[in-house]
Amino acid sequence: MVTNTSGKKKTAVARATVREGEGRVRINSQPVELVEPDLSKLKMLEPFRIAGDDLRDTVDIDVSVSGGGFAGQADAVRTAIARGLVQHHNDAELRDAFMEFDRSLLVNDVRQSEPKKWGGPGARARYQKSYR
Repeated sequence: MVTNTSGKKKTAVARATVREGEGRVRINSQPVELVEPDLSKLKMLEPFRIAGDDLRDTVDIDVSVSGGGFAGQADAVRTAIARGLVQHHNDAELRDAFMEFDRSLLVNDVRQSEPKKWGGPGARARYQKSYR
């Protein structure tokens, strides 16, 4: 059985494919152990720490991620993996454990950066003015 899921954070989009296997996790065709920085790797593997490593040994996960920066991509991958595990195993207890730990494991973070406007250097900040 093959399960396809996705996760989003800011402009990063991750698409995960979960199938029966022996515990291989690949991010953009590269083993997750080679992902840098280490903070991203830890973030991506968070669902396995909650679910238990015995669950990891039963599935292979291939994730393709694009857009955004390394932090946004890590969060998107984390969501895609967690959703894939829940759908693949069809386990309500696992879903509840993920929701109790962190809701963003199963729900996309819909926040986006606000667009820059005229009259200032950013979205809200305005250029300073001086009369002397």
